Amino acid sequence: MAFPTETVYGLGADALNLDAVKKVFEAKGRPGDNPLIVHIASSKQLDDIVDEMPEKGKLLAEAFWPGPLTLVVKRTILISDLVTANLDTVAVRMPNHPVPLAMIQALGEGIVGPSANLSGRPSPTTAQHVYDDLRGSVDLILDAGPAAIGLESTVVDVTAEPPAILRLGGLTRERIEELIGSVEVQVGIDRAKRSPGTRHRHYAPRARVLLVKSGDVENFARVLQEQRQHGKRVGCVVNSSLLAKVESGQYFRVLPTSLDILARYLFRTLRELDALGLDVIIVEGVPEEGLGATIMDRLRRASEP
Repeated sequence: MAFPTETVYGLGADALNLDAVKKVFEAKGRPGDNPLIVHIASSKQLDDIVDEMPEKGKLLAEAFWPGPLTLVVKRTILISDLVTANLDTVAVRMPNHPVPLAMIQALGEGIVGPSANLSGRPSPTTAQHVYDDLRGSVDLILDAGPAAIGLESTVVDVTAEPPAILRLGGLTRERIEELIGSVEVQVGIDRAKRSPGTRHRHYAPRARVLLVKSGDVENFARVLQEQRQHGKRVGCVVNSSLLAKVESGQYFRVLPTSLDILARYLFRTLRELDALGLDVIIVEGVPEEGLGATIMDRLRRASEP
């Protein structure tokens, strides 16, 4: 069933029930080489999941759990190859939301919880998004309103030194490095594949996404004109005061400059414009600092061919 978290809506199944886990892959159309995150409600549940928790992993968990942090660690034999994509590591997190915590506590063990959308589509931040993508494919959708963060968790691999951020997310690199020192961000494919959301096309609406630099009115106007001259139905998502003045209308959306609020509404806005049957969505970028780095990561992935 689909359930809310503080990041995005997840698609849950008993992590130790192979038949249930298979249904998650089937509902999403998810590639089998894309590992799942196991969600827990208490540190006691790590015993069945994690073979070894390094010291820096313990520090991160104590500081940021429950919250938008996923740790990649060595797994136990109880976790199936299907959950881990045949790797010797497992991704684990403790969500900061009362609904999944109560679900996991009632079940008594961890649940897998990838985003509750069709594979490759923008992540769902409301129950309606889940329904739009997965109606008829899931048994139940729990609606607790919009997700507070709107971006997935940050995935940190703590199995080697230095630790590495495999996927940028709702917890910024700066906050992580304040606690445990320097971390890697650019890693090879063998390490990156330990995290979901790193290799396959993700976060993309059906419309083509084109990125323009923050505040670049001249380039924005040029790209907009070119697409319209080619007969494309074009939507726009901007956030700066400079681009907000270019035009207005049903297909022109202005998001707040605050990165926290922009992140919360980004996937929702892309889905709303996509539902209008547009061919192209032009999106203004943001400075790549703090949460801005995560936002730009998502937009670049969404704009891939």
